[in-house]
This record gives sequence, structure tokens and C-alpha cells, in this order.
Amino acid sequence: MLVAIWALASISALAQPGSGGPDPGAPAATETPLDGGASLLLAGGVAYGLRKLRTRRQARRSGSVAQ
Repeated sequence: MLVAIWALASISALAQPGSGGPDPGAPAATETPLDGGASLLLAGGVAYGLRKLRTRRQARRSGSVAQ
């Protein structure tokens, strides 16, 4: 049954037309820098990890288990 569903789903995916690539003479794609958003996400991840470590250490000192 799962194979039949998978086969039907893959047939519909083949029905999409190909892109063929950009037209000749079309302007080049605009490059997007990843410095602003990626650095904010990285800083947020580091802050979240440090907060979790801090609460885990405080929980060990008090004798309870934090999750």
C-alpha cells in the first residue's frame, strides 16, 4: 500500500515542466549576504546554550534535576 502511494506521488512530481535555466542576456542573480541574519542566529544559539548550562548547574547545586 505504501509503495503504491509513493509511486503515485512520484508520478505527479515528474509532471512539472523543466526550468531550462535563465534566458540568454538575462541579468545575473543578485547575491544575498549571510552575515547579518546568520550571526544573529548564532549569537542567539550561544546565549540559549549558556542559559541552559547555567540553569543545569544551579539545579545540581540545589539538588534537583532540571530538564
